[in-house]
Amino acid sequence: MSAGMVLEGNAWRYGRDIDTDVIIPARYLTATTPEELGAHCLEDLDPDFVRRVRPGDMLVAEDNFGSGSSREHAPLAIKGCGVSCVIASSFARIFYRNAINVGLPILECPEAVAETETGHRLRVDLEAGRVENLTIGKIYHAQPFPEFMREIISRGGLVEYVRERLREREEGGA
Repeated sequence: MSAGMVLEGNAWRYGRDIDTDVIIPARYLTATTPEELGAHCLEDLDPDFVRRVRPGDMLVAEDNFGSGSSREHAPLAIKGCGVSCVIASSFARIFYRNAINVGLPILECPEAVAETETGHRLRVDLEAGRVENLTIGKIYHAQPFPEFMREIISRGGLVEYVRERLREREEGGA
């Protein structure tokens, strides 16, 4: 991801209460990679989603996205199918933490959700907390990520962030 963390892609719009069992059905939890999980992302809700989604596209959903179980498989499946960002009116707290931990950018922006439809082209600046709907020419503002969270996301998640920080310490002699 670039230093400015600007993402651009098409929107896939869904409703409220999209839970982790809808994001990745339990029958696929034996999959071990984001790509394997991603092959089944949202298939019970939208059977054509994985076939039609393109790298960089974004999920847009209403309230309570990611509710349900605390499994990290859900944000991994979203990343694994190529989705670059999730924009929702609100997120379940455990999903929010898991998304950051696996390096999936997410933003709460109810105003953007209300006016975005599937197929709209979006540009998101994570540093500024700016969501731009290029299709309808509107700009929205979400709470931007603090610098340390942007760093975790840019390094691909918490595990990679910690690995790199430890490596930097070792190389620095600290």
